[in-house]
Amino acid sequence: MLVDLSQEWKKVGVEQLRLSTIDMIGIPTLTNLQKGVQFALKYQSLGQSVYVHCKAGRSRSATMVAAYLIQVYNWSPEEAVRAITKIRSHIFIRPGQFEILKEFHKITAEAAKKELYHPAQT
Repeated sequence: MLVDLSQEWKKVGVEQLRLSTIDMIGIPTLTNLQKGVQFALKYQSLGQSVYVHCKAGRSRSATMVAAYLIQVYNWSPEEAVRAITKIRSHIFIRPGQFEILKEFHKITAEAAKKELYHPAQT
């Protein structure tokens, strides 16, 4: 049985973003990491919080939070995972997930560098 409560949550002002990744062994795509981080940044700019979760709360959600920390603080994947581990010691970033975080870091660092040297015109 599948229960979808997204409409009920929407009625009370909670927006959900579901980014499908296979349980336990799944590796999020770069696109999904970017979507998740942008979603969190949107609510951060409004002074609101975002709840990130997956079934076990050890791998997929931790990978998304690491991507957020990489983007916001320009941390390396190692720094981001270390920071999460201090708060939630039982996380487990799998090798494939760590590789996608390294790729995400490279892309965000390059984008930040471009912005530094060529700021967007407003």
